[in-house]
Amino acid sequence: MGEQRVSLLQENKEMQQFVRSLLDDVKALEYMLEHDMFESGITRIGAEQEMCLVNADNYKPATNAMEALEKMKDYEWVETELAKFNLETNLTPHVFKGDCLSKLDEENSGKLEKIRVELAKLNTKLVLTGILPTLTKTDMTIDNLTPKPRYYALMDALSSHLEKGEKFKLNLEGIDELRITHDSPMLEACNTSFQVHLQVSPDNFVQMYNIAQALAGPTMAIAANSPIVFGKRLWHESRIALFQQALDTRSSKDHLREKQTRVHFGKDWLHKSVLEIYREDIARFRVLLATDVKENSLEEIAAGRIPKLRSLQVHNSTVYRWNRPCYGVSDNGKPHLRIENRVLPSGPTTIDEVANAAFWLGCMEGMADKVKDIKEHLSFEDVSDNFLKAAKFGIDTNFTWFNDKKYSACDLILKELLPLSRKGLKKHKVAKADIDKYLGIIEARAKTHTNGARWQLRAYTHFCKTLTKDEALTALTKTIIENQEKGIPVHEWPLPNKASIDTYRPGKMRVEQFMETDLFTVRPDDIVELTAEMMDWRKIRYMPVEDEEGKLCGLITSRLLLRHFSRKTGIENEVTTVKDVMIKTPMTAAPNTTIIEAMHTMRDNKVGCLPVVKEGELIGIITEMDFLRISGRLMERMEK
Repeated sequence: MGEQRVSLLQENKEMQQFVRSLLDDVKALEYMLEHDMFESGITRIGAEQEMCLVNADNYKPATNAMEALEKMKDYEWVETELAKFNLETNLTPHVFKGDCLSKLDEENSGKLEKIRVELAKLNTKLVLTGILPTLTKTDMTIDNLTPKPRYYALMDALSSHLEKGEKFKLNLEGIDELRITHDSPMLEACNTSFQVHLQVSPDNFVQMYNIAQALAGPTMAIAANSPIVFGKRLWHESRIALFQQALDTRSSKDHLREKQTRVHFGKDWLHKSVLEIYREDIARFRVLLATDVKENSLEEIAAGRIPKLRSLQVHNSTVYRWNRPCYGVSDNGKPHLRIENRVLPSGPTTIDEVANAAFWLGCMEGMADKVKDIKEHLSFEDVSDNFLKAAKFGIDTNFTWFNDKKYSACDLILKELLPLSRKGLKKHKVAKADIDKYLGIIEARAKTHTNGARWQLRAYTHFCKTLTKDEALTALTKTIIENQEKGIPVHEWPLPNKASIDTYRPGKMRVEQFMETDLFTVRPDDIVELTAEMMDWRKIRYMPVEDEEGKLCGLITSRLLLRHFSRKTGIENEVTTVKDVMIKTPMTAAPNTTIIEAMHTMRDNKVGCLPVVKEGELIGIITEMDFLRISGRLMERMEK
């Protein structure tokens, strides 16, 4: 869950002290590695579960995590996450053998059920998904940041690294396209994952870490569950790009100097030891946070004690590799190393998550027996390319594998990786029932070409045929929760025949959730005839007028055009421009205006539309037809 007792570095002296402690931790780690002080002869697995909270009535984000935690204060295993609509649980480490997988599944399901019981008292539900479909950009404000010093310090530190005037940007293309800017790194809070840990010995850390890199793409492809961001259908695992861009403080320059973002896959194979990763991350990324370190790691070693390496762990927690090395101290007092797989999304169900974990863990161990050095079979460039393609296309990806052989995701999993995973699990004497159960789910996904991302995309597209976008996102989230609570693996989820959103209440929803953003506009100096033809072609009654910078400067209505053409003098070569007839100061709405407020504005002022404006920029429009659709859907449900 990360070190919570951290702070923003305020002065150079504090920075210098922390960096000295950080360098001491690296030296201490090097000493422990050289003197074989690490635990060996045992392999453990573990996991962390992140989740979203939604209001039980409208399935929108519920920002009551702190209130929920107060009700669960006796549950030490549940903690905060970055946003007020997130929670995280820690699962007990298990020795990698026997019924460890079913124990992991049972523990996770049991803890989530306890959370559900407490959330119900707050009229709140939990949902497991890589990105919550009903999230909006308005939800990603600092007001929704969990009120803990660690999170404020992290946000301030990242924001301080932006150049003056720069903003955080998110640019993604899939079926739809999303291009936005944001004032803070809070977009990171869109992501929820199921992070799996595998303990490895220092002697084979390099081999296992490189295998984890090679497996990242195929594992993500079969597990993808994050295709929708702010109502846009984007990458199958949009978490990858969203997380990277949310924390990207690099500025664009007119030269070719390379800079690495703090969220990254890596630039090369690992060659000698885990120290390469820690040293590179210290060299590449400036320290963001400090912690009050009581111990001197070198003095601890000299005294025969095992240090916690707090400074190293704090810095490691601010550099987000998708396969991240972790240092820890076991209950027996011995240090150990783990590989944390951060690729896997949350959901679609707990049984799906454990199936993903089983597949990855088995492949890790099976591949380690098959090849001693995966660098001899794959280039890092192909592995990196596989990772990026898997994030974009998920189960539809085509991979480059050993000997430059090309595989579809499903063929690679069925023909190569599933047999390998089964051998790896058998090597650790995992119970046959667990192997058959969880790898059977992966096999069924591959054979039916179905995972969480594909199901969400198909269901959302289906809903959009009969519902508004906001209704479709609500229906999608409701259906996900229903299937999760039944414990049905995603390859068995039926596509919904109709939307069941009887509790849908749009009154408190915001304009940005209903507005039309695919806009046709004209400029002030355009001729009126062009405007008239465009409105006729597109069957629209309202045409916003914007300047070259996208600022709203007027509005043309069909009534204004009718009046203009009825009064036209007929003088040859007479030119009338848009600015001659437009409404120069039209009534507008802000994106966070509620639907009820917008309806009152339109009714009281007898206008048929409201351009939606933020800081003068035109970002959408809402019209009387939008309200007719909303009221029509409500009347249909009332009739039923």
